[in-house]
Amino acid sequence: MAVNGVVSDKSVIVSFGEMLIDFVPTVSGVSLAEAPGFLKAPGGAPANVAIAVSRLGGKASFVGKLGDDEFGRMLADILKQNGVSCDGILFDQGARTALAFVTLRADGEREFMFYRNPSADMLLKPEELNLDLIRSAKVFHYGSISLIVDPCRSAHLKAMEVAKESGALLSYDPNLRLPLWPSADEARKQILSIWDKADIVKVSDVELEFLTGSDKIDDESAMKLWRPNFTLLLVTLGDKGSRYYTKNFHGAVDAFHVNTVDTTGAGDSFVGALLCKIVNDPTIVENESKLREVLKFANACGAITTTKKGAIPALPTVADALALINGA
Repeated sequence: MAVNGVVSDKSVIVSFGEMLIDFVPTVSGVSLAEAPGFLKAPGGAPANVAIAVSRLGGKASFVGKLGDDEFGRMLADILKQNGVSCDGILFDQGARTALAFVTLRADGEREFMFYRNPSADMLLKPEELNLDLIRSAKVFHYGSISLIVDPCRSAHLKAMEVAKESGALLSYDPNLRLPLWPSADEARKQILSIWDKADIVKVSDVELEFLTGSDKIDDESAMKLWRPNFTLLLVTLGDKGSRYYTKNFHGAVDAFHVNTVDTTGAGDSFVGALLCKIVNDPTIVENESKLREVLKFANACGAITTTKKGAIPALPTVADALALINGA
């Protein structure tokens, strides 16, 4: 059911932040300078999460700003084609859609070079937000790239506040991209500045090390990031699976082993899968056996996403995930 063009069903997952175009070399394992050519791949973690949710049968909306240019229109079309509501998208006539050149190293890991000076996503203002859409969210998901500069930072804080007041679960994946921040210290400070507001937080092993200053990926390190108001803290460990921490229990869930080609979007796929399950049954975080099943499903979704180049083409359906789980 839609009211004023806004989905009024309370199972909607609203994703806030950046959407951009990744330019990926046509050949793996080369530097940007050595690349013979590039393929354009839509990306941006919050947008990937929205499409991951939609592909798994969930209701997703994206809130963010794109350039009023061919790339911006293309990205909005990709969201629409993938069943994501675009009621929260704005187009900026004065700034371009963000671009990132991404090197795929021989091991499938990535290095980034960004073109954002400033890009449209950075110019989203608080007064431009579609507050009705944000109020309709059952889960409100965001990263930290939108915290780097104003006015986008103020828009991010306002959107979080409105979502929280409306009873949404807040989901935070910092998605650290150090080259975008003025310094590592500033990144750490700003990422942690909104830490206490979230209900669900997911960090990678690299982000855990960065935020705690510890080189140990263990329970003691993870618990430094725990806050009393959290319902769930997750640490993703790549091919080593994931760890979970709740008020009453913690543990680890093994990864699925696949032929990894490109890790882009694996964490977003994991988050989308988790949120799809939690939006329908928030009590999952209170039942360890249920949570383990959900994380097994999320691990499967993350693993499948690494088997193809680019994030969005590789995001799985429920059938894809079940095939991997049942075949493992």
